[in-house]
Amino acid sequence: MQEIQKVVLAYSGGLDTSVIIPWLKEHYNNCEVVAVAADVGQGMGELEGLQEKAVKTGASKLYVEHLTDEFVNDYIIPTVQAGASYEGYLLGTSFARPVIAKRIAEIALQEGADAIAHGCTGKGNDQVRFELALKTFAPQMKIIAPWRVWELKSREEEIAYAEARNVPLKITRETNYSKDKNIWHLSHEGLDLEDPGNEPVYGRILEMGVTPEKAPDVPAYVTVEFEKGVPMAVDGRKMSCTDVILTLNQLGGENGVGILDLVENRLVGMKSRGVYETPGGTILYKAHEVLESITLDKDTAHEKTRLGVTFAELVYNGQWYTPLREALTAFVEKTQEPVTGRVRLKLYKGNVTPAGVWSPNSLYSEDIATFGESDYDQMDSQGFINLYGLPNKVRAMMLKKQGK
Repeated sequence: MQEIQKVVLAYSGGLDTSVIIPWLKEHYNNCEVVAVAADVGQGMGELEGLQEKAVKTGASKLYVEHLTDEFVNDYIIPTVQAGASYEGYLLGTSFARPVIAKRIAEIALQEGADAIAHGCTGKGNDQVRFELALKTFAPQMKIIAPWRVWELKSREEEIAYAEARNVPLKITRETNYSKDKNIWHLSHEGLDLEDPGNEPVYGRILEMGVTPEKAPDVPAYVTVEFEKGVPMAVDGRKMSCTDVILTLNQLGGENGVGILDLVENRLVGMKSRGVYETPGGTILYKAHEVLESITLDKDTAHEKTRLGVTFAELVYNGQWYTPLREALTAFVEKTQEPVTGRVRLKLYKGNVTPAGVWSPNSLYSEDIATFGESDYDQMDSQGFINLYGLPNKVRAMMLKKQGK
């Protein structure tokens, strides 16, 4: 059996990974633990004090990797362009895992580590997402998943374990939701949410915005500009994709946008209930969808919608680093060539509705579509219908001849 002397741990400072540091040292002969925290836009408050905490609980050091722009440009935007959502979920945790795992694998190889550890549970999707990415970038590396082997059976037991070893925690037993936060979203699972009959106590869990009831009584308008499917400006202000999302997060949150209460089908077979906050992402998806409605031809748009389901399933199931996902992205990139223009949206108490769309590549012709006078010859439709309906006519004639 391989002797474990150094382990690189995917570290967030949350309950699971805080407990894993002492657990690894106790179970692998006081091995060295190198912690790696990924900044994917969760906010400086989430990273504050991690260095001291990681070292105090037994890590030899902590890497803090700033991956937000890479996450946005290489993972979020391609997924938005694909229009991919999984059962209504905008994939906030799903597409963050590949970029994090990739960097962890690189650090583990750089450190000469014997293993990589993560805090994903044996019931969840994230274990698959992490490990498929790790197998891509460090295929020979041993993976340690404590939740699959340790004696702790619940988050309550984890808290007791941490308290017995003086591991500092930011949560209590009453606020012990399982959360994941990044620039795109915040997810909430566990406690009262485990019963789908319970309405979420939003006042206790929301962090990125307010409920629609508490949103302003007057609508807010926002204009998003795109170039080849990439968001470039908000209300006429040019900015990076990262800043577009941050700007829309604030505006969406203020107007109660992007709150989703969902029972979803996990990859591992069970159904799971969670509450997701995706304020900016919800606005961005809608803006992109509206712009595509006037810039994509019917056949391309319909095929893209079908393939968007496959794209979402690949992302959700941890298969970002696969030939199929790369091929789908190449297809999507081609479809985005005409997706340039601007979209105005109205935000009102959780709703996002179109309020205008313009594009130099618009396929919408008011002159042709108008109910008023135009050069369109309406008699053209008669020949079209005769040919389009010919199979129906022939079959009906056959059935009549047979007396049916």
